[in-house]
Amino acid sequence: MEIESLRELFVEQLQDIYSAHTLLTNALPKMANSAASRDLRAAFRDQLIDTQAQILRLNEVFRVLGEFPDGKNKCRGMEGLIAETEEVLDDVDEPELQDMALIASAQRVEHYEISAYHTVSSFAHALGEDQVVILLQKTLHDEQKIDNLFSRLAESHLDLENDGLRESAG
Repeated sequence: MEIESLRELFVEQLQDIYSAHTLLTNALPKMANSAASRDLRAAFRDQLIDTQAQILRLNEVFRVLGEFPDGKNKCRGMEGLIAETEEVLDDVDEPELQDMALIASAQRVEHYEISAYHTVSSFAHALGEDQVVILLQKTLHDEQKIDNLFSRLAESHLDLENDGLRESAG
């Protein structure tokens, strides 16, 4: 399909985000099961719940717009991020290091989603879709909240790692 208007681009981008969330809901349980830290497992479970709520919110966006998510659309960006996560999990055996790799992957996913929601929110605003802007901004806020959670987890894991390195060096 050739995209010829901002609205068509907007809908295509929303479909891509919908696909990304669908792919992520399938990957998050594996990420949670791979985490050694109880806090990290809980964060992935919280992210799964948030992602499922975001899919419902996107369904509402499509309803407001009189559109439907296209099941044929696959988000190649999210597919790549998930594939990279699986590769690093195969390459890292030490549990604490694996948790750090999972956190790094989770933050890349969150930054990808944050960027996508900034863009579609701008498109919705430009198109005068005020109700849609509100829904998209709510999800953007959720994504930022999850990203902050992973930042805090990274800092606490790094503090633990640094304490362990200092102890082994001393």
